[in-house]
Amino acid sequence: MTVAKEFASHLLSLKYEDLPTGAIDNAKKIIVSTLSSAAAGTTIRSAQIVREILQRQGGHPEATAWFSGGRKLPLTSVVRGNAMLSDAAASDDSDLRNIAHIGTLVTSASFAVAEKTGADGRDILAAIVAGYEASGRIGGVLWPGLGKRGFHASVIVAFGGVVAASRLLGLGVEQTAEALSLVATTVGGLTVSTHSWAREYHAGNAALTATNAVLAAREGFSANPDTFESAGGFFDVFGARDDAASVVLEGIGEEWDICKQLAIKIWPGAMPLAAAVEAAINAAKEGDIRPEDVARIEIAGPRFRSLYGYRHPRDLAAAVHSTAYYLAAGIVDRDFNWSHVSMEKVSDPTIAGLQDLVEAVPDMDPSRHTWEWGATVTIILHDGRRYASTINAPKGSGPRGIDWADIDRKARSLLPQSQTPPDDVERILELGRSFEKLKGLESMVALLAAS
Repeated sequence: MTVAKEFASHLLSLKYEDLPTGAIDNAKKIIVSTLSSAAAGTTIRSAQIVREILQRQGGHPEATAWFSGGRKLPLTSVVRGNAMLSDAAASDDSDLRNIAHIGTLVTSASFAVAEKTGADGRDILAAIVAGYEASGRIGGVLWPGLGKRGFHASVIVAFGGVVAASRLLGLGVEQTAEALSLVATTVGGLTVSTHSWAREYHAGNAALTATNAVLAAREGFSANPDTFESAGGFFDVFGARDDAASVVLEGIGEEWDICKQLAIKIWPGAMPLAAAVEAAINAAKEGDIRPEDVARIEIAGPRFRSLYGYRHPRDLAAAVHSTAYYLAAGIVDRDFNWSHVSMEKVSDPTIAGLQDLVEAVPDMDPSRHTWEWGATVTIILHDGRRYASTINAPKGSGPRGIDWADIDRKARSLLPQSQTPPDDVERILELGRSFEKLKGLESMVALLAAS
């Protein structure tokens, strides 16, 4: 069989009963996290622009646009708009291996399709796990070739949407394989766009691409059967490893990316900076650091040969991807939370002053970093004292465990930004924790429509 067909065969045959408890629990956490991030996205102009365009276009009402007063739109518009809401806030999930927001797309696709088909909570959770596995595995054979060729990680997330939507729409192996191949030939996104609104535009396009591919394949549209493995095909173009066609299927069903690679943001912004800012906070607390005493701030790690993002970001899109801003803010405030995604914090003169002191240095002890985005931050004072901290996997990630208490705090911080009443916030959390018991999405959608 071709890669697309064998991939589809494995992921469509997955049953809810086959999944470990950890995979189901993490899928539920993804749902709450995605909805929370989407609520924050309602305040961001980039997502607002696309939502306004989609609402003006209208069309056959098939599913609910989140936090829009119950507005129903065509399936493709809903998946695109909801995915953009979550991605725009840069507060969603991120896969450790691929630094891709897989959960955003599999949740937005699963919710929209399930609302249309009447799927229950168990069906949705299984679709999310299977979709996460699809994107994670495909991304795993591309990295680091994907980034080296200048492509953004959004290239891989649409595959998760295809698998999740195909399962919930009842597509067969042949149809799902066609949809995977169609997505492979239409996805895109450039790394250079990471620090602008184009980043969340990528998310919307991936969602649209996935939904269109599934709907087309359901009607009989076909593509090259060997789209992934052929010369000039997906693996070739996007820089996959030479043995990608076999490795992408190796051990499928034995362990799950959603358990091993998932990281849910319990503080805002780019996941590659999560370990770094935690290390900066730890070092600042250990040394009881005063900003005026700092002479230099060093960061070392496998991916910190240079500073990630702009030294002095001018807007929030750039701020949530700025190593210098994250470290400076973490040291000054000895904390980093949702309040730091504000122009008030980005413009803080004390934080701005420390940003000039941040430098990337060679990693003198690579063995201390077991994860590619791990980091060691060292604060050097004018009197020569040094305080350092090393963090590998960040809080809220599979390797360290994801605590429901952190998910609850995130939801209570972000959901109110969509004007969701406090009682509804608690009800969303309650439904999220017991999602497998839902007979349909009516109760959850009603809460998301009330805002």
